[in-house]
Amino acid sequence: MSHDVTVTGFGVRTAFGTGAEALRRGVFAGVPAFAPTTRFDTGPYRTPMAAAASDGPDAVEDWALRHALAECGAEALDMAGLHPGARAAVLLGVAGDHTTVTRYWRSSDGAPAANGVPVSDAVPARLAESLADGLRLSGPRLTFTNACVASAAAILHACRLISSGRTDVAVCAGGYLVEEETFGKFDSGRALSRDGTVRPFSADRSGLLLGDGVAVVVLESAEHARRRGARPLASVVGWGAATDAHHIAQPHPDGAGLARAARQAARRAGDPYGAALDYINAHGTGTRYNDGAETRGLRAAFPDRAESIPVSSTKSTTGHLLEAAGVVEFVITLLALTDGVLPPTAGFTSPDPECDLDYVPNRPRQAEVRRALTVNAAFGGANTALVLERP
Repeated sequence: MSHDVTVTGFGVRTAFGTGAEALRRGVFAGVPAFAPTTRFDTGPYRTPMAAAASDGPDAVEDWALRHALAECGAEALDMAGLHPGARAAVLLGVAGDHTTVTRYWRSSDGAPAANGVPVSDAVPARLAESLADGLRLSGPRLTFTNACVASAAAILHACRLISSGRTDVAVCAGGYLVEEETFGKFDSGRALSRDGTVRPFSADRSGLLLGDGVAVVVLESAEHARRRGARPLASVVGWGAATDAHHIAQPHPDGAGLARAARQAARRAGDPYGAALDYINAHGTGTRYNDGAETRGLRAAFPDRAESIPVSSTKSTTGHLLEAAGVVEFVITLLALTDGVLPPTAGFTSPDPECDLDYVPNRPRQAEVRRALTVNAAFGGANTALVLERP
């Protein structure tokens, strides 16, 4: 027996602030959050820009990942009407606490703890344990570390658990805070935009910028939500995952894995040709390799519909949230459904012949959105796709 999956709550924090209203003021208004960051010395790097929540060297400390996850989790449970102590699976997409690692390597004595925080707290699975224990949730716990699809993979796995009847409730989360270790890696790979603007799908796009993001969503079986009188915000009616393993960092040039994941999700939603899709939230990193490949992948997935489905990249405002991208963009897609507004692709300038779809350039668009698809891609060729439907 297959059980329907519903969304009953969420909590979210980005550089724009906390909650849905902050996303509406920033993402849905097409206002990028990029600014010079002073969390660390950006002098050695090609750009100082990121979408960080607040300035100052103590910002990551003040916005500690563990604390931000707990706060978003409490907000999500409150919206869902679930009490701490409920039985729920806790599924987290995260790479660990980079701040703890950085403090350790910069400690003067090289001791196994820095500033009183054990380095073992940097282990990704510890953050899932901390989130579950802080919310007093009993149930299975699992951490996904597969880069930029990590939190989307957590949601996808939750859908499988709920659909198969293995759990009634799943709390899915993801988090990333801008910090120097990852910033330096992307800078050394020449992936960061040097002019402080992310222009997905534009001919003159020049790279991505990183951003802060933490979000938690509550998924339930529709029957469980009905029994306790919870109001469904949306249903997750389709999901898919595929790996093309084309290259360690570059996507398949034809978007083959992304196309397979999107087709899987559409088929599961009972809509194999995407006829009912009203919007696609793209991965849209703003890099030369990603955007053309993604466009070709969407065309391959929905050859008869791709040109008529609005597509936008919200990384143009939030920055790339890495492991948190999937869950934050899931929340953004949910708001597009409930508000009837398509978030724009900010920074769009001149069309690229390789990127020839409707990218909702620069301004939000009012639209009747019944069903929407959100897709993500990651290093190693991992791809995920999730279809949401308005109640």
